[in-house]
Amino acid sequence: MDIKLLMITLFVISMLGCKHQHETEVHDDHGKENIQYTIYTSDFELFAEAEPFIAGSSANLLAHFSRLPNFIPLDSSKVIARLQVNETETIQILENSTRPGIYKFTLEPLLAGKGRLVFEISQQGETYILRVPDVVVYRSEAELHENHHDENVSRTNTSVFTKEQSWKVGFSTDNPQVEPFGEVIKTVGQIQSIQKNELILTAKTNGIILFSSGHILNGGSVNKGQELFIIKSSDFADNNITVRYAEAKNNYEKAEMDYSRASSLAQDKIIPEKDLIDAENKYHNAKAVFENLKNNFTTSGQSINCPEKGFIKQVFITNGEYVTPGQPIVTISQNSELLIVADVSQKDASLLNKIYSANIRDMYNEQVYSFGELNGEVLTYGKSTNTSNHLIPVSMQIDNIGNFIPGSYVEVYLKTISNTRALTVPNSSLLEEQGVYYVYVQINPELFEKREVRTGISDGIKTEIIEGLRADERIVTRGAIYIKLAQSTGTLDAHSGHVH
Repeated sequence: MDIKLLMITLFVISMLGCKHQHETEVHDDHGKENIQYTIYTSDFELFAEAEPFIAGSSANLLAHFSRLPNFIPLDSSKVIARLQVNETETIQILENSTRPGIYKFTLEPLLAGKGRLVFEISQQGETYILRVPDVVVYRSEAELHENHHDENVSRTNTSVFTKEQSWKVGFSTDNPQVEPFGEVIKTVGQIQSIQKNELILTAKTNGIILFSSGHILNGGSVNKGQELFIIKSSDFADNNITVRYAEAKNNYEKAEMDYSRASSLAQDKIIPEKDLIDAENKYHNAKAVFENLKNNFTTSGQSINCPEKGFIKQVFITNGEYVTPGQPIVTISQNSELLIVADVSQKDASLLNKIYSANIRDMYNEQVYSFGELNGEVLTYGKSTNTSNHLIPVSMQIDNIGNFIPGSYVEVYLKTISNTRALTVPNSSLLEEQGVYYVYVQINPELFEKREVRTGISDGIKTEIIEGLRADERIVTRGAIYIKLAQSTGTLDAHSGHVH
């Protein structure tokens, strides 16, 4: 057992030791079996245990309220319990919980018959209604013993995991899904930068290149307009950019003065129009040359600035190196979007035109992302094999959420369109022992049966269940490992409960 698993085990054992010592238990001196109620809405899970209701007698009810979808305990909220039979109603109002998520009610029904329990929860200005139908209120103890039959719930291979324990860890339950589930191609893909998100900056003149700061490093962040390099040629005898800049400036200033003078003389008809046109032409040519040098060079040399915000992917030169016009200097990448290129075997070639989505698994942190999370899109697939490895490339585009590095590899689950529907469960609900998979099926929100299942294909997030589970059964979808550890310790009695 590794350190992490040992710590989890000790944590669970410590929780198991509490065994509801802080709860106020309700005792029934007549030994009647308590009745359990479980209700789910889009916002709440209700698990209640109550003594049988008899008209004219008080019965205790212990209700556990969990907020969905995170299965956290309801706390500091007002709850009204109503036991309704025909036109009569018994009400109790609790302003706060006994313990986080736990409310203890005492109800005394007035009439016998079939009714319902209604819980009204007030939280943060909202009101939520939970209705429990088919609640029976008996006329007498004799009628209770005559008509009430204890439910024969199998305790074979079950484990108790109380609501208070589940509230302390990441835990949830849900029904399996029946949904379209096609073939899945599992392969490996490489993260690459998209060409439109990369810019290669080049030298516009020859000279010695100098770094503007000492932190021009691969992976470094850069901002739009930031000066990165300067190319200097002031020490060159030939093709000296400083001399060219000064010459262009002088030519421009002279041409501007000549053009201004020619314009004045032409107005007075002192010079012919042809001389004015020549002066204007020389002025515009000199201005174009000077503006070009001015925008790209200074008296110190060519300044190379970052055109967009991003990071430095690769630096091609070293400080003090001689460069020539057109020579690549640095690659700037925005990496707002990335490309994944996955290679697929030729045996799956017939499925390539059915690929519509994919799930991506980061092999380093084992996190699995759906295409929806990454705003992914299948771009294209190869129409021929790769000459080097005889595999067919499939290209996909995803948004860079900060966890992927160009050049790294990821696991890819390519999903295909299918009209076949399958029963699926989240991969987090599956546990494995010696090659056999099983899930924990909920008998009630505190009792779970360990059930072996036969699995089919997996898309990295969900797995097909071929045998061992029904669509109407509720299973543990998150936190199954804690029940396994609880079962291993054997600390709790599977027959233990809250209301005795």
